[in-house]
Amino acid sequence: MAKEHSATSKFHQMESKRRRFAWILCVSGLCILFYAIGSWQSSSGVSYKVGCRSISPGSASAAGLDFQAHHPGGFNRTSLATTDFPACDLKYSEYTPCQDPRRARKFKKMMLKYRERHCPKKNELLHCLIPAPPKYKNPFRWPRSRDYAWYDNIPHRELSIEKAVQNWIQVEDDRFRFPGGGTMFPRGADAYIDDIDALVPLSNGDIRTALDTGCGVASWGAYLLNRDILTMSFAPRDSHEAQVQFALERGVPAIIGVMATERIPYPARAFDMAHCSRCLIPWNKYDGLYLIEVDRVLRPGGYWILSGPPIHWKKYYKGWERTQDDLRQEQYEIEDVAKRLCWKKVVEKGDLAIWQKPINHIECVQSWKVYRTPHICINDSPDSAWYRKMETCITPLPDVTSPEEVAGGALEKWPERAFAVPPRIRSGSVPGITVQKFHEDNDLWKERLENYKQIVPPLTKGWYRNVMDMNSNLGGFAAALVKYPLWVMNVVPADPARDTLGVIYERGFIGTYHDWCEAFSTYPRTYDLIHADGVFSIYQHRCDISDILLELDRILRPEGTVILRDTMDVLAKVQSITQRMRWKSQVMDHESGSFNPEKILVAVKTYWTAQLTQQQ
Repeated sequence: MAKEHSATSKFHQMESKRRRFAWILCVSGLCILFYAIGSWQSSSGVSYKVGCRSISPGSASAAGLDFQAHHPGGFNRTSLATTDFPACDLKYSEYTPCQDPRRARKFKKMMLKYRERHCPKKNELLHCLIPAPPKYKNPFRWPRSRDYAWYDNIPHRELSIEKAVQNWIQVEDDRFRFPGGGTMFPRGADAYIDDIDALVPLSNGDIRTALDTGCGVASWGAYLLNRDILTMSFAPRDSHEAQVQFALERGVPAIIGVMATERIPYPARAFDMAHCSRCLIPWNKYDGLYLIEVDRVLRPGGYWILSGPPIHWKKYYKGWERTQDDLRQEQYEIEDVAKRLCWKKVVEKGDLAIWQKPINHIECVQSWKVYRTPHICINDSPDSAWYRKMETCITPLPDVTSPEEVAGGALEKWPERAFAVPPRIRSGSVPGITVQKFHEDNDLWKERLENYKQIVPPLTKGWYRNVMDMNSNLGGFAAALVKYPLWVMNVVPADPARDTLGVIYERGFIGTYHDWCEAFSTYPRTYDLIHADGVFSIYQHRCDISDILLELDRILRPEGTVILRDTMDVLAKVQSITQRMRWKSQVMDHESGSFNPEKILVAVKTYWTAQLTQQQ
């Protein structure tokens, strides 16, 4: 009996092993099959449902996400079906929440405090969709947009009348034309830039990033693009209606901003060149506060260019309606502040005066012993610039070992600068970012862009001009797009523990600090494409993500596109809100396959406009 029992036991063990093996084989086969199906779905022509329509990734027609541009003659401007988020009143068509002129009146005018950011409180936020004007048309494509914009998109004639003799802007039938003129360059921006180029080399790759304070309609920045110089232009929302809006409608980088009491939202050592052409900033006032701020954001060896009062005052003082003594004194005071900053005056010729910041502070120590003021900032955080007050002290440059060494590290010429390891990373001053991680990030975004080309075909075909990256990290997305006819506003969330904006500027790109719990400093309908990597995971417990999405809807053009990367549970919440916002959207697999927990949401803002009532 014992032998029989033993034989039976062995038989059952063998049978059990065969069953386990068969089960493992079956499960493995199913896993392989489902993986193959998932990979095929993410790369082939499988259709995903979006509402009642479908979209095929990689298909330019993209039925579910309408990328087609609409222009007059083919679009029925009847209102879409009612959604949970209603359209705002037409009076909000150009609403800028944090630069609202009505709210600004509550603040002091001294030092232009009223023109700084003053954002609405939570109970003051609009929960409606900002409408486009009734006759809104898609903007001209670049490069034609540099010279033309539709009148109905920005129906303001004030500048064309007030600046008529200065050739800023002209009205021609149903459009604006931008001749490229300016207050101090009546011969046009190109001729003016040629004058600068004769004094400071603009075409050898040394100068890539520029800052234009009080930019007007940003013609200076527009024409610098011909020389591969990328300009951050800013102007306040003031009595000249929609200067920044005109600039962005042209496809030129710009932002609403002002030099008042707070630091401008850029890191230290960011710009190769700063410029003021009759920008009306009192450079000689407040102990040189504004020149000290320009010194903070200029890179070592960078240039500051001034045209307009008081430069060449002997010729212009009557037109400026000021006395010669007054203008002479202003220029003396500006020259004095520049000396105290240790700037060298390169040249003054005609209407232009140019100063240069030293490449380090070694030789400046002796001069500061003579002048004593302004003193060096103590315990300063030079890159800190989000709601940080300006100070009348000099931002210290990184230490060097010789007078010939560039403080903080020398930059490569453009275009090599875009992919060269930035000095901030070489020196190890960005926590957690190594040279290897920088190269890996570049490879990652190169791969991601190849995927984006398939799921958003217009991305690299000239359809988009103004692009925003809401969480730019090292600027890899902008770098991957560098050869295409677009520019990227790189936004770095205002978090001192993860500040990478200085790296982005060292790569030759532009950007700004921002907190996405507040509105961005721009007009409605000023971006064609918005990209966000992990933004909603960052902010979902800090503020209401529906408010962030309504802000994206405000700044996105009709038929503009949004690409969001995040976890599936976060994107599910986002998509449920976008379905109430007249957006068409779908969630797609990560480029590495369906097993990656990160997903991609692509959405298109549908084309609709305000209804023109009889009263309006």
